[in-house]
Amino acid sequence: MPGDKSIGHRSLIFGALGRGMSRITGLSEGLDNAATRQAFCSMGVTIESTDEVTSVHGVGLHGLRMPSDVVDCGNSGTTMRLLAGLLSGQRFGTRMVGDESLTRRPMGRIIKPLRARGAHIAGTAGPKPDELYPPISIAPLIEGEALKGIEYAMPVASAQVKSALLLSGLYASGPTALEEPVLSRDHTERMMLALGVPLQTAGASVLLDPNVDWDAGWEPFEWHVPGDPSSAAFPLLAAAMVPGSQVSVEDVCVNPTRTGLIDWLRLVGANVTHRPSGHGAGDEPMAELTVAHGPIRASVAGGELIVRMIDEIPAVCALAAVANGQTEIRDAAELRVKESDRIATMAEVLGAFGVPCEELPDGIVITGGGALHGAHIESRGDHRIAMSAALLGMLAEGESVIDGAEAVDTSFPGFVSLLRSLGADISEET
Repeated sequence: MPGDKSIGHRSLIFGALGRGMSRITGLSEGLDNAATRQAFCSMGVTIESTDEVTSVHGVGLHGLRMPSDVVDCGNSGTTMRLLAGLLSGQRFGTRMVGDESLTRRPMGRIIKPLRARGAHIAGTAGPKPDELYPPISIAPLIEGEALKGIEYAMPVASAQVKSALLLSGLYASGPTALEEPVLSRDHTERMMLALGVPLQTAGASVLLDPNVDWDAGWEPFEWHVPGDPSSAAFPLLAAAMVPGSQVSVEDVCVNPTRTGLIDWLRLVGANVTHRPSGHGAGDEPMAELTVAHGPIRASVAGGELIVRMIDEIPAVCALAAVANGQTEIRDAAELRVKESDRIATMAEVLGAFGVPCEELPDGIVITGGGALHGAHIESRGDHRIAMSAALLGMLAEGESVIDGAEAVDTSFPGFVSLLRSLGADISEET
């Protein structure tokens, strides 16, 4: 599996801010992590890759330099949102841009709390009059200025917002106290704790106080990025869908904030096993996951389970197409502001394959168990839509064509060759 994107972004960030050369293995070769890597290279950080090892020559908390050009985040919302927090504490200005898809994604959720703590950050007006979008411009803190402490109750659980505020908190004059409605993925907190940053966590609350006795930095590290559970979802769910199949994936991240899919598979009766296989970057737990084909029950999914499998929902929709009865997914409105509106787009994809479904404001109802026919799908530039359509295409009668499949390189280079190696009749055309 490709290395987990979320952990990869953060490993690069903490490596760049460390005091000396850190070594990272397992880093994804996808375009999202590449955007974060290039951003730091443009700010004076030397990053080299040889023999599957990425060496990051850290410059310390205060060693970044002003980039000579805009920082291009490509399609990576994580790059833009996390760097917005980090760069808000610098004494140089930055402008961050992205591709057409990223330019449509909302950024007010990070800009507003960063402004509240004294950051000179601005977004761009867009389709919604009360929202802000990329490009993002950040003016420098002048001599004598510093970010302020902040207490912030986050209206929506979001690891990106939380991480942006924690990274900005490394440069603040006072504590950063955050509370989420439910705990989102906690990779940033785990890494900060592993590196000795003065952080305290309690459930969905976190406190970073830079004024305690610490030396404002950390030493280099050697970390392995575990396999991405969001990418592993596709071969694992393919096994659950295709009769006679069984797939095992090694060294996948099984952080409890990321195992919603595994819990849901057990809920619907899938044959899934879990064998621990050590720990990766920031003490992240890893495991070998195995899924075998078997009957799948329809079910209802919502609440905190959705938070823990938000990126896997398109693939879950594909599996729901083979479950007898109605599968209902709720509390997933966040999917409407991803690379595409994933609720609306998956409803179109399912309909194209002949699967009855009803789009809801915060989810979708899928009636599964019927026959699927081949379809012509437009990915809308969304990697997870393209891969989910491929799962449906493997079960459909006749040929299916997915346009815009190059979007898969965002997170899962080699997706097609992997499925082909498992026996799928799938090919790429330029």
